[in-house]
Amino acid sequence: MQLILYGTLLDPRTLARSAGEPALASRLRPAVLRGWQRVRARNSRYPTLARDPDGKVQGAVLSVPAAACRRLQAYEGPDYRLVRVLAETRGKPVPALAWIASSASRRAWRP
Repeated sequence: MQLILYGTLLDPRTLARSAGEPALASRLRPAVLRGWQRVRARNSRYPTLARDPDGKVQGAVLSVPAAACRRLQAYEGPDYRLVRVLAETRGKPVPALAWIASSASRRAWRP
């Protein structure tokens, strides 16, 4: 499964601990997600994505095995669902999935 990560899972320690696979962080590839902005999830300190035609979010794409994806879903929690998006890496489109919360605020989220 190809994911785009844009928030707390970009931290190698958080990713390794949450996925249960320490080597995953070494496979992150820089990526950009156009047409979105990174904001705070409503009533939360964590990030989510909101559509923005002029937006651009820096992140990373990562291929993860099914077992790691299940552990990452547990980390993300029930408010986040996987949504199909089109990321770019090295200027080429990459189909991916992004975890997006059910409600977003208008407040920017910064790592």
